[in-house]
Amino acid sequence: MKFTPIASATLLTTLSLTNTAFAANPEHTRQLLASRQCSQCDLADAGLVMANLAGADLTGADLSRANLSRANLMGADLRGANLMGASLHGANLTGANLSGANLIAADLRGAYLSQANLVGTNLANANLLGAVGLPNYTGNAEDFYRWGMAEAERDNHQRAMELLNQALIMKPDYANAYLGRGMVQFNQGDRIAALADTKKASELYNTQGNQEGVKVAQQIIAGIEQLNNPKERRPSTGENLLNLFQGLASLALQLWL
Repeated sequence: MKFTPIASATLLTTLSLTNTAFAANPEHTRQLLASRQCSQCDLADAGLVMANLAGADLTGADLSRANLSRANLMGADLRGANLMGASLHGANLTGANLSGANLIAADLRGAYLSQANLVGTNLANANLLGAVGLPNYTGNAEDFYRWGMAEAERDNHQRAMELLNQALIMKPDYANAYLGRGMVQFNQGDRIAALADTKKASELYNTQGNQEGVKVAQQIIAGIEQLNNPKERRPSTGENLLNLFQGLASLALQLWL
């Protein structure tokens, strides 16, 4: 039996990017590809899929809406660059300097970010599903919770656990993160851990005066306990528990912050 945290689907903004045949300034595109030196260049809407831009100087460049999918940007200098709405799907940004860059609504799915400098980078509404090497300082507890639930929806349980654990390191009393981690653990077949985390979530909801959270957590606890006790298990227990988890959609939207 699998539970899907469908609320996470509404917590990430997925940007649909349209490939553009030419950059706003074709001469700048040619300059970049020829020399990898294009500081302050106008590369908005540029088509740079799979381009080899390792070590390129793109400081302050306008790469808004550019298509850099699977591009090699290893060690590139992108300080202060505008990458708003850009596609960096699967791009190699290992060791890249993105300090102060604008990555609002950028597509970073599956991007490699190990050793990248993301200090001061704006990642609001960026799609980071499957991104590798995301530094812990790039988000707050709510961000890591949101990213974790999105990974859980993709059945990437290990990554979901890593992100939810980070959320709890940052915010140890984060009830939603405990509840979310319980969902992931249940999907992994670890009912004992799922039960413990859901009970912790219930305690925190109660302490924080969130009675709706307490109610949902208590219902889930009862369902897990029934599943753990064959003598008390009713035929509808599994279905009812599944409905409870799916019913977290509206709760998560109200409480995830």
